[in-house]
Amino acid sequence: MHPIEILASQLKPGRGWEEHLEGEFREPYMIALAEFLAAEESAGKVVFPASSQCFNALNSTPLDQVRVVILGQDPYHGPGQAHGLSFSVRPGVRTPPSLINMFKEIQSDLGVDPPDHGCLQSWAEQGVLLLNSVLTVVQGQAGAHQGKGWEVFTDRVIETVNREREGVVFLLWGNYARKKGQQIDRSRHLVLEGPHPSPLSAYRGFFGCKHFSRANEWLQGRGQQPVNWKLPDKQDLEAFTEAGP
Repeated sequence: MHPIEILASQLKPGRGWEEHLEGEFREPYMIALAEFLAAEESAGKVVFPASSQCFNALNSTPLDQVRVVILGQDPYHGPGQAHGLSFSVRPGVRTPPSLINMFKEIQSDLGVDPPDHGCLQSWAEQGVLLLNSVLTVVQGQAGAHQGKGWEVFTDRVIETVNREREGVVFLLWGNYARKKGQQIDRSRHLVLEGPHPSPLSAYRGFFGCKHFSRANEWLQGRGQQPVNWKLPDKQDLEAFTEAGP
C-alpha cells in the first residue's frame, strides 16, 4: 500500500468526516505528508501518537455531533502521552501543566474538582472536538512536524465544521489558536478567545475567563445539552485502550 492509503485508512468511516475530507488525501500536499511520515518511521524515528490514533479527534467526535472545538497546536512529544486529542494524555500519565490549569479554571468556574488523570476522551465523546493543528510529532522534538502539511489538513477540518455545523463554540487560547480560527463565521458560531492555559500565560486572563460555563450557557440557550466537564475517575476508564505508544 502507498503511504497515503495507509494514512487515509486511519480515518474511520461512518463519522461524517470522510465525505468532506476524502478529497484531501488525493491532494499533493497530503501525499507528500504521508510519504514524509513513512520516511520518518523508516529512519527509526519514534512518531507520536501511534498512527492508528493520529485521527482520534475526528474518529471520537462525529461531525454531526460537534458542539465545541478546542484548538491545540502540537501533540505532546513525551513517551506515552499523546493519543490524538488536544491537551489530553493517556490515563496513568502525569497531567501536563496546561491541562492542570484548565482543570483549575473549571474548578473555579463550575465548582468541579480536578480529576485524578488527564484523559479527555469523555469530552470528545460528548461532542468536544479536541483538535491539534499538527497531528504528529517526533519523540522529544517539539514541533518537529510543523510545516509538513498537517496545518492545511486541519484548516480543512475547521472549514468543514464552520460550514456544515451551526452554533458551535470555538475555544481559541493563545495567539496560534486565534490565528488558526480567523476563518470562523462569528455570525453562526460562538468564538471565545483568551490567553493560553500554559503556566507562562494563564495568569494573563485564562484564569477567570469562564469559557467552560459560557460554552454551556450558549449551548443551553440553543436547546442543547451542556457539556459535562467533570471527567470520570481513572478507575472508571477501563474501556480506554492503553495499547500503543
